[in-house]
Amino acid sequence: MSLDQLYQQIILEHSKARHGHGLSAAGVPAGASSGQSHQLNPVCGDEITLRVSVAGGKVSELRWDGEGCSISMASASVLTDLAEGLEPEELQHVIDSFREVLRSRGKVSADPEILGDAAAFEGVSRYAARVKCAMLSWVAAEDALGQATAGTSADS
Repeated sequence: MSLDQLYQQIILEHSKARHGHGLSAAGVPAGASSGQSHQLNPVCGDEITLRVSVAGGKVSELRWDGEGCSISMASASVLTDLAEGLEPEELQHVIDSFREVLRSRGKVSADPEILGDAAAFEGVSRYAARVKCAMLSWVAAEDALGQATAGTSADS
């Protein structure tokens, strides 16, 4: 199996079996600070609401709800797997790395050591119309993380 085929498989699997999907009615875990962000891609209609909870200096939970194309939904799913257990600064570094790869138009290679399965979205960088799809949940996570680490829980 080629690397491109493997990456396509990762995206397909995550778009079908969405990790972290579903904002619970119970809300924020006890003892955690959280932030929540709603983002919309008006170009294609992708939409996501994402909540990040931080407890004990680590991302304790990332949950989301949304609708959109397979790229945006798979990207949110992969982000969930990467985020939980990281320190906020580590998650911000991962988000920054993902953004750099996606905005490079194929000039910056994804580092699987940093991005894990999110490296599968490297090919998306060559399609400007799809970059926003892949970035949507990451922008929401960055906003929600900022709220959680600032100790606020406002919906933006």
